[in-house]
Amino acid sequence: MGQLVCGGAMLQCSFGVAPSPLMVLPANRVLTSMPIANIMDNKPMVNILPFGMCQSMANPTVASATAAAFGALTPMPCVPVTAAPWAPGSPTVLVANMPALNNTSKCMCNWGGVISVTQPGQMTIQVP
Repeated sequence: MGQLVCGGAMLQCSFGVAPSPLMVLPANRVLTSMPIANIMDNKPMVNILPFGMCQSMANPTVASATAAAFGALTPMPCVPVTAAPWAPGSPTVLVANMPALNNTSKCMCNWGGVISVTQPGQMTIQVP
């Protein structure tokens, strides 16, 4: 199942150059010290923030800047475009009537990037 993901989790895009935190609004109404995310926490610039610079040639700004540089890859500022929800989510845990987001879920950017969770935002501690 993986660990459940909450606000403040760290994300990374396969075409981005920097990690970015996941922003989860308290609208899901499931709180620990931070709001717990579900698969619908996929809104660009609300939940998923930019990853620095984008290196995907499917991104029109990168493609045009690269063409202007005579074919030399020219990264441009990242603006995530995530239309689909996170997948697959947790099959057994619901948050606001949607599958909870776990650290093995992925979200696809329309420019070809795969966004993954690198740190879930919460840890479990083993007490001896």
